Amino acid sequence: MIDKKLIPVGGLKKEPFSGSHRGMRYLFRGDDGKASTTFTVFIYPEPWCFEQTPDNEKESAVFPLTGEGMDQAISWLFEKYETGKERWSKAETEMMHTVKKAD
Repeated sequence: MIDKKLIPVGGLKKEPFSGSHRGMRYLFRGDDGKASTTFTVFIYPEPWCFEQTPDNEKESAVFPLTGEGMDQAISWLFEKYETGKERWSKAETEMMHTVKKAD
């Protein structure tokens, strides 16, 4: 799903990192800009971006901004994907049939 070499630990202090895997989207974000010592990983279903996804559809966990913390975050992502495969598969399948109504 994700290779930790693609996410420079220090880079999260400057920019968030996002991606998706088979219906599950994820966002890595430093918690305090350049002073960050932790980062949060959010997961949420396709098809919307983070900002347009309702909060009740998001899950998150906080990790130390270290190599070990990155390993923990990636393990958490894999676990969440495996335990929620049905949810993510449904989101991926329905993604092409979703049309957001104008507000």
